[in-house]
Amino acid sequence: MIGIKEYNKKITSLKNTHQMTRTMKMVSASKFKRAHKAQANALDYARKLQELMSRLSSAKGQQNHPLIKSKKLVNKVLIVLFTSDKGLCGGFNNNLIRHLRVWLYENQYKYHQIYLSFCGRRGYMTFRKSPNVQKYYEHITLKPKFADALGVAQDLSAAYTQGEFDEIYLAYNRFNAPLSQTPVIEKILPLDAAALVKEARSQNADYAYEPDQNELMDFLIPKFLNFRIYFTFLENAAGEHAARMSAMDKASQNTSDLIDRYTLLRNRARQAAITSELIEIISGAEALK
Repeated sequence: MIGIKEYNKKITSLKNTHQMTRTMKMVSASKFKRAHKAQANALDYARKLQELMSRLSSAKGQQNHPLIKSKKLVNKVLIVLFTSDKGLCGGFNNNLIRHLRVWLYENQYKYHQIYLSFCGRRGYMTFRKSPNVQKYYEHITLKPKFADALGVAQDLSAAYTQGEFDEIYLAYNRFNAPLSQTPVIEKILPLDAAALVKEARSQNADYAYEPDQNELMDFLIPKFLNFRIYFTFLENAAGEHAARMSAMDKASQNTSDLIDRYTLLRNRARQAAITSELIEIISGAEALK
């Protein structure tokens, strides 16, 4: 039977854990507020950029742009996996990795080779022993910077235009709400010109361009790719901090429940010990009569 001293040790340990999880929750809440604000601001910019691309994408010959032109045969595919560098964020990373494993299993015979690149340590540590690891971008997911996203986008565009890969996908957690992130795998290259043209057809306006349409598209398409990568970083960061905040909140609740439980058990053990001592005293007194 556990004694009062053991219960005291457990309660002290749980109180320390409770204090730590509460602190981590507050820190994550502060970081999430900043990350969510950046993601929301970037979402407005993304919509405006998408609208501008839609109005310009009907220009003749844009399907021949190197980042839009699709390959006739798709044999080599690259997937860029976005995860967090640190843990303690619930199922944020595990759900995405599980989703990616299912995708790899379902498409293993569709493509000749599937390569993996990583933004985030958790994803890299899971697949690091795979023979198809392409590149690992270290320490760039915790605090997203456009310069880091630009470097990733330049690597991807160069790899695609030089023919190293026929298609490139992004695997990340799409941020829906603080308690909701959806694992998705989306094709990033080649860019989907058909969807843009479909939107453009609904806007039958005649524009005067300076410079011409082709020159504008040549300028905007790389910008669109750069921002798409940066926006993925922002969604990943917002989802990570939200998931960690939720996980630490649940951990704090669990430690509080355990503290109450062990406090009750300790009080019962103390009462039992006091009762046992009283019985021994009374029994001794009765024996002396």
